Amino acid sequence: MAKIIDGKAIAAKIRGELAEEVKKLTSAGIQPGLAVVLVGEDPASRVYVTMKEKACRDVGIFSDEYKLHAETSEADLLDLIKRLNIDPRIHGILVQLPLPGSINTERVLEAVSPAKDVDGFHPYNVGLLVIGKPIFRPCTPYGVMVLLKESGIDLTGKEVVVVGRSNIVGKPVAFMCLQQNATVTLCHTKTRDLPARVGMADVLIAAAGKPEMIKGEWIKEGAVVIDVGVNRVGEKKLVGDVEFAKASERASAITPVPGGVGPMTITMLLHNTVAAAKRAATSN
Repeated sequence: MAKIIDGKAIAAKIRGELAEEVKKLTSAGIQPGLAVVLVGEDPASRVYVTMKEKACRDVGIFSDEYKLHAETSEADLLDLIKRLNIDPRIHGILVQLPLPGSINTERVLEAVSPAKDVDGFHPYNVGLLVIGKPIFRPCTPYGVMVLLKESGIDLTGKEVVVVGRSNIVGKPVAFMCLQQNATVTLCHTKTRDLPARVGMADVLIAAAGKPEMIKGEWIKEGAVVIDVGVNRVGEKKLVGDVEFAKASERASAITPVPGGVGPMTITMLLHNTVAAAKRAATSN
């Protein structure tokens, strides 16, 4: 049976280290600050925002929340971001997605100062990631990489297969793995013979967003499986993109859903916010 990669435990360890770092910064007159912008009443987004605020409090980060009604105009949202860009209390700006359909998401993300883009979504930061000189890495892919590192998994020379090509997870995590000297295959909906591709993987990163689409028998014996998917089945059950029980019989290590990658996403947001505060302090 596969070893379970405990994202909760690894996230708790890193948050403890961040809390100590924030204490030192605060005693030196620098309190990291995060602005969270929520537009509309999307229930899942409200839950995420509440979790992010609690996580900030737990490590000592100043958190300022801006809850805007769903009818907020794009111009008003851009004006708020412009103010946050120059607010010295704020080191990171997080615009909770999805935004209402009347707002151009790309325009909003591009309005956030790259120096405060702790989500790592600004084209400037995406470009730096691609060339291997990132300032801020997107939080979920960054969490995946930290899970691998903390679990003692060296990617050098490994065959890494990523299933899913989103801008939020699939593409950035593929570039991060390349930078760790892996050989990377990026799969998507038009990939032919997906089971054969998955079967090549020394490390499989599943980020397709489809419940248990990757079958356990596809997994190579001894592979490491990182399941980014969080899919609700029925009213309460959460499952990943990988058929967990059968994959566990073949893999050497695997992340559970929930409790694997999920806790790392907010943890890396906190990490990026602290890093942004340190960068701001040294540039002043």
